[in-house]
Amino acid sequence: MSSIRNLILAIGATLSLCTIPAAFSAQEYPSRPIRLVVPNAAGSSVDTLGRIFANGLTASAGQQVVVDNRAGAGGLIGMEIGKDAAPDGYTLVSASTAAMVIGPHIHKKLPFDPLKDYEFISLFGTTPNILVVNPSLPVKTVKDLLDYNSGKAGKVNMASAGVGSQSHLAGVLFMKLSKTQSLHVPYKGGGASVAATVAGESQWTITPAPAVAGMIKSGKLRAIGHSLTKKSPLLGDLPSIADTVKGYEYSGWNGLLAPRGTPKAVLVKVRELLIKTTQNADFKTGFERQMTEITTSTPEEFRKFVAAEIKAMGPVVKEAGLTAN
Repeated sequence: MSSIRNLILAIGATLSLCTIPAAFSAQEYPSRPIRLVVPNAAGSSVDTLGRIFANGLTASAGQQVVVDNRAGAGGLIGMEIGKDAAPDGYTLVSASTAAMVIGPHIHKKLPFDPLKDYEFISLFGTTPNILVVNPSLPVKTVKDLLDYNSGKAGKVNMASAGVGSQSHLAGVLFMKLSKTQSLHVPYKGGGASVAATVAGESQWTITPAPAVAGMIKSGKLRAIGHSLTKKSPLLGDLPSIADTVKGYEYSGWNGLLAPRGTPKAVLVKVRELLIKTTQNADFKTGFERQMTEITTSTPEEFRKFVAAEIKAMGPVVKEAGLTAN
């Protein structure tokens, strides 16, 4: 009898010891550098915001957060790398609109499920798209652009970062709702499309604010509207596109994900660090310079938001004439 009792006690002690590392790792997290996968090229607007976030999270966590740019296939490569990483909290993913929301509509088979293969932590930014024109145009308002475009079918160019990009679909939605038409000219990336608009190769584009913030301030581009439905203190007196084009709303977002299976305690700690980061003065200044609003959410709010965004994107992709490949 005593031998059985001793065996039970020994097993219990062993099991107790086995639980210590997991509890200790969650309590001490992070104890080493964290990798932040950004599924976009260095220098892109998503990368710019990701680096500002990584710097802020480094200060909050007391450990270096290293940006790992994994661009390609519209963000799919980086998202897959994030999905397949060890679920230990030391690989996080800076997710955004392209792969998570547009991807499901233009790829028949994604290498990941945007709603099932990740742990949702929180949104951390809302990025308005800015409607900008070449300053040589006699266009100072959204209405001016519509008037200028009228009767010039095929002669007014709309630049985008590429077929199926956020700027492409933002422009398609604008033309659909305003019942106007410009010639879509896709470029290889946001930098190239913005440069083309500055050079006058294209007359206008709607693109994420970080991509054009510097050009607007230097006078190389003229901003005439933004994609938020409400006034933003970060955008001054710049009016909403929806003031002229009823129903227009198409902004980008940034959020933090972890591989599925990451321990709950670690996820809670990461979100606490994220909230702390959004209250950091340098982080606030960085986002303000990029005309990006700080946005946070619960994990479930974030998941529901992405699901709704995926559903809403379907008609826009169809209008653009894109089919899954």
